[in-house]
Amino acid sequence: MSTRWLVTGARGLLGQDMMAELATRPDTVVTGLGRAELDITDPMAVRAVVRGHHVVVNCAAWTDVDGAERSEAAATAVNGTGVRHLALACADSGALLLHVSTDYVFPGDTREPCSEGAPTGPVNAYGRSKLAGERAVAELLPRTGYVVRTAWLYGAHGRNFVATMLELAARHETLDVVADQHGQPTWSRALARRLAVLGRAALGGRAPAGVYHGTADGRTTWYGLAREIFRLAGLDPERIRPVGSEEFPRRAPRPAFGVLGHGNWARCGLAVLPRWEDQLTAALAEHPFAALAEAARAHRPRASA
Repeated sequence: MSTRWLVTGARGLLGQDMMAELATRPDTVVTGLGRAELDITDPMAVRAVVRGHHVVVNCAAWTDVDGAERSEAAATAVNGTGVRHLALACADSGALLLHVSTDYVFPGDTREPCSEGAPTGPVNAYGRSKLAGERAVAELLPRTGYVVRTAWLYGAHGRNFVATMLELAARHETLDVVADQHGQPTWSRALARRLAVLGRAALGGRAPAGVYHGTADGRTTWYGLAREIFRLAGLDPERIRPVGSEEFPRRAPRPAFGVLGHGNWARCGLAVLPRWEDQLTAALAEHPFAALAEAARAHRPRASA
């Protein structure tokens, strides 16, 4: 018997990889809806599209972190209320919900990885909006709701740090990159694979509902990530210069330490995502990153930034 999956936010960075991953799975029928086809802040529309599906993967989100500081109500309408609509529809239809959240629900004031049950405490509006969505899933779907927190996401579809570094490498001799924020760079394709595995395990009764951390194994800084991008792309890592966060002031404060623990994967016998270095190596071997790296090698600038 085929299982029917619905992916919301299917035109985004993660959503496109999620669609591609599910398309490779036998006995899986997948429907993907982008923002133009489904506004998750519309409860009637959400109820109509969820009906008939076994698993809903919510990749729809307000992702403009700095914009959320200016428009917290609008961000919460998507990341909080919209998720509540999805959870209510799943509760009515019996579908499982896999909801993608963020490390920004934590304050980032520790030096040890945050476990799935660690106290939350967002330091910005974006984190507060995402935490509202998490709470809706926990409240409405205690047995069939899954929150998967990710961080430092990059991929082939959309703007992200890896693509930006490779593009800047072709225009600037040196780049200043923040060295005092710690996290886990995570390839969207690897996360999509892990979400598909989790959904199948949930359908089979092998993964309890709750919170899972969908981030790469290991940790680094933005500076460390930039150096590894350059190294793997055949560029000189010494072109990357470390600076403090104060050199790049942002409207929304960022957690200084966003490293997450992965205990719940092991508890249900599922593997954690690969190390961030291995994910990056695989990603840079594929389009469009390989093309960006080739362009950066071919157009090294003469002048410093």
